Amino acid sequence: MRKITQKPEVLAPAGTLEKLKTAIIYGADAVFIGGNQYGLRSRAGNFTYDEMREGVEFAKKYNAKVYVAANMVTHEGDTEGAGEFFQTLRDIGISAVIVSDPALIEICATEAPGLPIHLSTQASATNYETLNFWHTEGLERVVLAREVSMEEIKEIRQKTDVEIEAFIHGAMCISYSGRCTLSNHMADRDANRGGCSQSCRWKYGLFEMPFPDERNSVLGGDPEEDFSMSAVDMSMIRHIPDLVENGIDSLKIEGRMKSIHYVSTVSNVYRQAIDAYCNDPDNYEFKQEWEDELWKVAQRELSVGFYYGTPTEDEQLFGKRRKIPAYAFIGQVLAYDEETGIATIQQRNLFSIGDEIEFYGPGFTHLHQTVEALWDEDGNPIDRAPNAMMTVKMKVDAPVKPFDMMRKRK
Repeated sequence: MRKITQKPEVLAPAGTLEKLKTAIIYGADAVFIGGNQYGLRSRAGNFTYDEMREGVEFAKKYNAKVYVAANMVTHEGDTEGAGEFFQTLRDIGISAVIVSDPALIEICATEAPGLPIHLSTQASATNYETLNFWHTEGLERVVLAREVSMEEIKEIRQKTDVEIEAFIHGAMCISYSGRCTLSNHMADRDANRGGCSQSCRWKYGLFEMPFPDERNSVLGGDPEEDFSMSAVDMSMIRHIPDLVENGIDSLKIEGRMKSIHYVSTVSNVYRQAIDAYCNDPDNYEFKQEWEDELWKVAQRELSVGFYYGTPTEDEQLFGKRRKIPAYAFIGQVLAYDEETGIATIQQRNLFSIGDEIEFYGPGFTHLHQTVEALWDEDGNPIDRAPNAMMTVKMKVDAPVKPFDMMRKRK
């Protein structure tokens, strides 16, 4: 009989306050966000202090936690004001900060006592000796490098008491633990100080030059064979038992810059799978519908990263994508009238009368129907919803709830 010592935390990304609320409603036990300083996502919708306060208050209603990523590599002058920053986060009620730079760790520990510190994946923790070192320095949790295998995690868990957090879904950096300077050279944007331009994702021609005035394409000139240095995305949905049984405390989803469609879908899926396994591990069965759901928001092909071996060229993006996402996010439910069966929708992408659509919601609920009637905000009949963020009303075949989402096949 399998014994589950504890249910791991589902940790979701939240690039904005809207994404924070969405992730928690769709099952996340915790979210990680960025502030306006010291993070690695300068282009994400980073949080002001007031937004953090609102996010923390919202999370408390669901017994959820909010972590702040402050994982930049600091240069001279970058740490100015860090003490006050961490003190404010502590007083707001942030549950922990995620840090990689020892200077910021020291400042946080000495100037904001009582604020838990988690070691960022940027620090490349790959063995139990490293975890034990950071534990003696007062850190409560270590986010493992993405390059750690499942066998290594098993050994690490046996030899350390510090909490372990590991990425289980989302984008993977082609460089070791994300410590890359390609963007610095290609776009003059410092990746390790929040400015990555994702140069590895660009499409490149690949040439050999046997002579100074001769250039021969190695790829043959086929536009479908463009070269990139880009990794596919990670998905561990098929391996929930291994993640739980090897004692990982927090299962982390990447994607602070992705949409509420992504955040809601991925949080929903992993919530279902983890609950199913932890509630009845002996009778657990993987459900194909979970993986099918993830493909509705997949940006790239999916793999298991380094968990079960070193990735090969099959885990890099070369040429034409082999599987294309089939759904587009088109709206979010704002309200539902039980008497009339009419839902109020905030439009996110074009949809029209006659479209086959799908509603989905927390708890893995789904409703498929055809759009048969639409009205604008004033009650006038319309045949399509073409304007971004417009409010429309539509008849639905079954009850829906605020925060339910709409999508349709592309």
